[in-house]
Amino acid sequence: MIGWEDIYKVLASMFPLYVALILGYGSVKWWHMFKPDHCDAINQLNCYFIMPLFTFDFTTRVNPYKMNFRFLGADVISKAVIIITISLWAKLSTKGNYPWSITSFSLSTLNNTLVVGVPLIGAMYGPFGENLVIQSSILQFTVWIIILLMMYEFQSVNKSLTNDSTTDDLEGHTEEDAITTRPSLLILIKIVGFKLAKNPNAYACILGLAWALVSNRWDLKMPTIVEGSVLIMSRAGSGVAMFCMGLFMALQPKIIDCGATLTAFGMLLRFVVAPATMAVSSFIMGLRGDVLCIAIIQAALPQAIASFVFAKEYELHTSVLSTAVIFGTIVSIPLLISYYVVLDLLNK
Repeated sequence: MIGWEDIYKVLASMFPLYVALILGYGSVKWWHMFKPDHCDAINQLNCYFIMPLFTFDFTTRVNPYKMNFRFLGADVISKAVIIITISLWAKLSTKGNYPWSITSFSLSTLNNTLVVGVPLIGAMYGPFGENLVIQSSILQFTVWIIILLMMYEFQSVNKSLTNDSTTDDLEGHTEEDAITTRPSLLILIKIVGFKLAKNPNAYACILGLAWALVSNRWDLKMPTIVEGSVLIMSRAGSGVAMFCMGLFMALQPKIIDCGATLTAFGMLLRFVVAPATMAVSSFIMGLRGDVLCIAIIQAALPQAIASFVFAKEYELHTSVLSTAVIFGTIVSIPLLISYYVVLDLLNK
């Protein structure tokens, strides 16, 4: 049975993250210490130096030969169910459309595994829970983000083709002149690969996984000089990431920037649909006990910051994703603790 000491341990692990977030918010909103260009510089530092090493550090701790493949299988099934459901909605519903399919997929699949998930679930379930969350983050970086980027690229191509066609018609060109060939799947994959190459977190995860495979296969230890070089930056990962989120919150005109209806829609997908789908998939894969609880809670983690970055880059429902990241991070703690308590009661 979960006692107050257990809840306090969870709060104690999360409170420092929110201190960093409040400091970031206050440094812009209240104390006017940073201008927007300063915030951009801090975000660049976090994106290109701290977070990649933070991701690499955690990924190297996983033993790929002892991964919980039933847990990962449940994650794959849950995401596949979400993709199929969204696709059917886009095809069959009169209100369904491709742009909202992309946003719905992002809201229901991408969560903040490392920055929030590792300390939170580590406090709840110890190193075993941390290890499963890191495994989930590897799958997210190597599969789900790639799928999301491909969806964005398809949308971008369709949008550009539509604009080209409209421009041609207005200029009075013939229909033959307005015809544009769609790029092949190979070209889209190359575009996505190029964008992933610009995202250091993607190959930091891949490099970390490669080292984990080699080191666990031949029982190698990372050289102390390399380990120290990684740790000196990665130790700042959680704090700086939350500080940057505070900066981002302060720069937005409103915390809820997309209206109450869309905010509720985003929260429903993130905190209800995602964990419910994961729960069903986990039962299908035969997960029980703490593994089942961890699977459900990690699926209900707040929205990944990367999802907003991609939405902003492709200019698609940016306000919805920014609200999901900001508001979702704020309300996630009581929700996740509630999940923790309820699942513990059901698990007895």
